[in-house]
Amino acid sequence: MKKEGLGSRIFDIVNVLIMIVLVIVMVYPMVYVFSASISDNALVASGAVLLWPKEITFVAYERLVYNPDLWISYGNTIRYAVVQTALTLIATAAMAYPLAKKWLPGRRFILLMAAFTLLFSGGLIPTFLVVQKLGMLNTIWAIVLPSLISTWYLFIMRTFFEGLPEELEDAAAIDGCNSMQILVRIVLPLSMPVMVTIGLFTMVNQWNAFFSALIYLNDRSMYPLQIMLRNILIAGESVQGEGDMNHLVTLKYAMIMIATLPILCVYPFVQKYFVQGAMIGGIKG
Repeated sequence: MKKEGLGSRIFDIVNVLIMIVLVIVMVYPMVYVFSASISDNALVASGAVLLWPKEITFVAYERLVYNPDLWISYGNTIRYAVVQTALTLIATAAMAYPLAKKWLPGRRFILLMAAFTLLFSGGLIPTFLVVQKLGMLNTIWAIVLPSLISTWYLFIMRTFFEGLPEELEDAAAIDGCNSMQILVRIVLPLSMPVMVTIGLFTMVNQWNAFFSALIYLNDRSMYPLQIMLRNILIAGESVQGEGDMNHLVTLKYAMIMIATLPILCVYPFVQKYFVQGAMIGGIKG
């Protein structure tokens, strides 16, 4: 067995130290937010809480859990995220599959037009006017449709489809399958890594989105969770009344935890697909 040189060992040590620093930098904010959310409001406001909680209390979580607006916002966010993810995967796959085939007429022109949108867009005001003219204000479609297809995700999925064995599709075509059946029965089952990866990115983006809701929604019953989080963090709104002002700081941290934890719990279940899909999607240009 070849003995490692001094330079290699120094390189490994430096890498380990850098990784430890990065882990601390990423984990500390979450630990601090959780500690602050269950600590006494006065101690958090005075800066006494740095890492571990002090004078543990769950009053902030109690006020949030018993607030009906929280559950309405939660339901809206879940609905927006699920609908957006499902429709994005369907629309992106339906567009990426034919673009992966050289026999598609006008394929190059369509790809150029899609790439054009990476550099240029209509802008905020024209987009708002389109949404308004289509009568989608204060509806779920104002949140979902304007960002339904991402050009970047489209190219990733198209590249993945190009890398699949053509022999499988040829065999399915000989058996009598049309293009739609080949896509649904052959291509998509083999494309779980890229589908899960794009689905995860789409769901996270929608879960964290608030700007679209801010400009397209006026009905508070339609607000997603991030609008409620924004109102508490930036606008300083109380949750239930004036008594909440005595717990405003801990309410902010508790709201961050409530809004963040569900989407974080998704990662362990899709990690294997996420890594594989991110790697394979970037092999071919």
